[in-house]
Amino acid sequence: MAAAANSVAAFTNPHRTPTNPSLVSPSPKNSAKDRRGPGAWYTLIPVLIPVNGEFVHPHDGSHARAMSTQFMQAPMSQHGDSPPRTAPANVAPVRLMVILLLLLAAALVYVVLRPPPGPANAPQKAAAVIPEPRTIVARGDLASDETSTIDLFSAASPSVVHVTSLKLRRSRLSLNITEIPQGTGSGFVWDKEGHIVTNYHVIKDGKGAEVTLQDNTVWKARIVGRAPDKDLAILEIEAPAAALSPLALGSSSNLQVGQKVFAIGNPFGLDQTLTTGVISGLGREIQSVTKRPIQGVIQTDAAINPGNSGGPLLDSAGRLIGVNTAIFSTSGAYAGIGFAVPVDTVNRIVPQLVEHGEVTRPGLGVQIGTDQSAARLGVRGVIVWEVPEESAAGEAGIEGVRPGRGGRWLLGDVIVGVEGEGVRSANDLYRALDTHEVGEAIVIRLSRNGGERDVKVQLQPLR
Repeated sequence: MAAAANSVAAFTNPHRTPTNPSLVSPSPKNSAKDRRGPGAWYTLIPVLIPVNGEFVHPHDGSHARAMSTQFMQAPMSQHGDSPPRTAPANVAPVRLMVILLLLLAAALVYVVLRPPPGPANAPQKAAAVIPEPRTIVARGDLASDETSTIDLFSAASPSVVHVTSLKLRRSRLSLNITEIPQGTGSGFVWDKEGHIVTNYHVIKDGKGAEVTLQDNTVWKARIVGRAPDKDLAILEIEAPAAALSPLALGSSSNLQVGQKVFAIGNPFGLDQTLTTGVISGLGREIQSVTKRPIQGVIQTDAAINPGNSGGPLLDSAGRLIGVNTAIFSTSGAYAGIGFAVPVDTVNRIVPQLVEHGEVTRPGLGVQIGTDQSAARLGVRGVIVWEVPEESAAGEAGIEGVRPGRGGRWLLGDVIVGVEGEGVRSANDLYRALDTHEVGEAIVIRLSRNGGERDVKVQLQPLR
């Protein structure tokens, strides 16, 4: 109890000397004694005093005289054996600064973490409710046109195939020749013998082909025939007859603008894709890869994209009415106008390709000049350039260009009409001849030296 009283007295009375002499700086009077007692912790404060840049003890005899009189000497305690207790002058400012820093940090944390202010009268947010799946509404029966479209696709899609053109390439390491894909397109089964119809431009750069049926079986295909002028080609696979489902054939002679049409193919490699539309035009003419015109082409707004080439165009009865062949676009993607080779042309050409491997076209047996040559010479019509004697035109007395004096060439006959239809260019002549058959006799109007005459020519087969 006495020790506690001394400690309290030492803390409350700045002039009271603590009773623990071990923590009291030594003085000349008590340096020989080791007095200890409670409350001596407070007297550690005045141990060192700066004097002329040095820290000295105020009771060190060797430095007592060096102490400046500018330091205020506190009165001694009543015992006279220890310096007075002095509180450090910088404790209170440090504590105050620490408290202010803590308050500032707390304010910053509050500003950062507090929620954004809302309206004063904003309603309290309700507790989050876990959403449940909505109730499914019964659909009911499909519309009649939807049902017919579904049935059409189910019946026709097994006939549509995926055609991959193959190219031969020699390996640089092993020098072995391998087949690599060159391009893809569509096609359809023509008969139970394994004949597949596709576009010529799908396989024109390849040395072989593969055909993938709807059941995902892949068959090596042999290129049987090509018709570049009509953009048609025939492949043959050795698949069993049970796996082949030929399409029913329609006619393109009685089609009407506005009829519904359906295109099935593999655009962008997406197998068995169905697009629908209408016939938006008839009797169109497009150019084949050989620059010869394909006449009677069907125009449709059914989407035909790269990969659809060679696929079938069907009417609402599921009959084949055309072979999708081209699109009109400035970007290469579908732009609302597609074209198909009419089925009447396909039905006439395919048997020839199967039997002969090429199309037997009706012709005159002559070599004609270019349209540029006729324009340069100021001639309206098709210049007959060369006529073999054994040709149909030679037997009819048609003459070609012949050499003149001074190295000049003299014009012979110029074809200006076929069966009463005017001919002004090579396309006009091709168009007129394609409407006739081999062996048929037709009337040709010729112009020479300002006069015109008609001759009858029996068309010969051309390959």
